[in-house]
Amino acid sequence: MFAAWIGYLLDGFDFVLITLVLTEIADEFHLGTATAASLISGAFITRWLGGAVLGAMGDRYGRKSAMIASILLYSLGTFACGFAWGYTSLFIARLVIGLGMAGEYSASVTYVLESWPNRLRNRASGFLISGYAGGSILAAELYGWVVPHWGWRWMFWIGVLPVLVALWVRRSLPEAADWQAEIGAAASGARPERPNPFRPLFTGRLRSWCNAALTLAASGALFCVFTPVGEGYVPWLSVLAALCLIAFAAQLGGRKGWLRHIALMVTVFCAFLYSWPIQALLPTYLKTDLHYAPAQVTDVMFAAGFGTMAGCWLAGFVGDWLGTRRAYAGTLLASLALVFPVFAVQRSLVGLGVLLFGLLALSQGISGILPKYIAGHFPTATRAASLGFVYNVGALGGAVAPVLGARLAEGMPLGRALAVLTFGLTFLVIVLVGGDVPRRLARLVDREGPEDHLVPEAGGSGPLPEEAPSGPV
Repeated sequence: MFAAWIGYLLDGFDFVLITLVLTEIADEFHLGTATAASLISGAFITRWLGGAVLGAMGDRYGRKSAMIASILLYSLGTFACGFAWGYTSLFIARLVIGLGMAGEYSASVTYVLESWPNRLRNRASGFLISGYAGGSILAAELYGWVVPHWGWRWMFWIGVLPVLVALWVRRSLPEAADWQAEIGAAASGARPERPNPFRPLFTGRLRSWCNAALTLAASGALFCVFTPVGEGYVPWLSVLAALCLIAFAAQLGGRKGWLRHIALMVTVFCAFLYSWPIQALLPTYLKTDLHYAPAQVTDVMFAAGFGTMAGCWLAGFVGDWLGTRRAYAGTLLASLALVFPVFAVQRSLVGLGVLLFGLLALSQGISGILPKYIAGHFPTATRAASLGFVYNVGALGGAVAPVLGARLAEGMPLGRALAVLTFGLTFLVIVLVGGDVPRRLARLVDREGPEDHLVPEAGGSGPLPEEAPSGPV
């Protein structure tokens, strides 16, 4: 847990660095606002590919090896950012960070979940994801100390430190228990063949060429969508990218799982849509609508960050007590009561901080058990690749959300726009998760699928009950 949590904390640290030093980079390289912002989006272009490829590596060769490769990728990509000599070199380094960051999610999540007892796996998920919020807080602290004295490049050079974690992981840690028992031990015995989640994509020469073309089309379309290159054609390029990714999901899921893959992608996409408008635009709202000073903005952002971290911890305990799906939907439902009050408070810094802490603990903090929710839909042999793919495709909602919030704010105050967007999309996720929509859709094509692959004793065919909770914590 500690190794994976540190890896995830440094993953969050490396990812948010670019947002903190974006103005310094824009000044040095003489970039416009739109071009500079595309550096943030660059990591999203390769996330879907990194999640699938490094996830498949985890399924085939073990969770530990995939976690090491992921840490090395995002660490070296961050280190390379410090040597960038212009926009293009920095953008390429951001693509590498996206690959590693996506792989870190699937590798660390599966490693921890498969190493903890069944009855504690929501807690394992919540504890792990809290590391990302810790990384963002650490980055904000270092920014005020490092950049004024040494410049923005040192922030990225510090980001190479996770390499030490990777070396320690390689030397010290055992393999995940579930994978070792089901795949590793079998591969060294009578059944030497290891799982290959990508086999459906390469079952013939024609299909191989078609999928290679789909990969290029999806990557090219996403590049154009998230950079100024595609200006004026974003809707059409977005549709092209979506169709390519849906085609991959249908093939990876197979005859019995294609509908489950697509439904989970949509669920994660909506989860990012409800959470990222606040994550991305809250500082802008505090500065422009409330006219807060930088020190006040820092105070509020700390309350938000610690609220998210505390919410991840809380989500793990509640998830193991009530069951993953009940905890997820119930906590989001409770968060709706705080959405509009948060954006109604304007003059009380303490009041806003308290309300925001509560809102993010209940709404974004519950994402701490999102990995457990997703991973439970997939068997061990394909879990890392499937989780990595559906989550990181859905994560594109994080790139769409700020644009959606900004567009909505053109016709109303930014605070009201954020409240409306957060409330509406949170309610949609409550319906999707609380109604068990992905699993119900999967049952249309696979009536015999278990309820939860991560908690076997809660499975069984028949109706669609929530997984059995473990009892009082």
